[in-house]
Amino acid sequence: MKNVVLIGASGFVGSAILNEALNRGHKVTAVVLNPEKITVSNTNLTVIMADATDPEILAGLAAGKDAVISAYNPGWGNPRQYEETLENYPKIVEGVKRAGVKRLLIVGGAGTLFVKPGVRLIDTGTLPEAWLPGVKSLGEFYLDTLTQEKDIDWVFFSPAGNLGNMGPGLRTGKYRLGKDEMLFDEKGESFISVEDYAVAMIDELEQENHHQERFTAAY
Repeated sequence: MKNVVLIGASGFVGSAILNEALNRGHKVTAVVLNPEKITVSNTNLTVIMADATDPEILAGLAAGKDAVISAYNPGWGNPRQYEETLENYPKIVEGVKRAGVKRLLIVGGAGTLFVKPGVRLIDTGTLPEAWLPGVKSLGEFYLDTLTQEKDIDWVFFSPAGNLGNMGPGLRTGKYRLGKDEMLFDEKGESFISVEDYAVAMIDELEQENHHQERFTAAY
């Protein structure tokens, strides 16, 4: 059993990670701004209303924990999504370091995955305009800041090109792993359900197969 802090536990990806972690017997401290959005009840779950982007607050909550999992997103409808991602993610890293926690697992984006040699997804012009602030900022944080971080054992876990919801109970527990290249199936599609993305995230929490690197998962 791991004892972890989960940032962004009420979001689309965060809630799937929360459910997977609890179902596998891990202890989770969910740090959220809107605790009423957490509808799960579990003896291993502690919900705390706090700003995880404040390094001092995060350091206090994370001290003594095995890992921090971050599904932080300032919000797809937030007009300052780009700026706040770049402002706040380094603060999360700082909070984890101050807490003395060695492992930081980050819900990454697919935008900086290579779809062919020398071409990243974000370079293809196929992404909707509304997605670009979030995709660009998370990609810049990974490339410009996180890759320079040597003090903690971080991972940046990029989903497939399409991260979807297969509906209640549609969790296969199966996936393929890759590194910097986007994974495609035999139909040329890059997809993983949010449930199976969460499976892969908690597998990484338990197995610690990746260190100070990015990886990806798809069917």
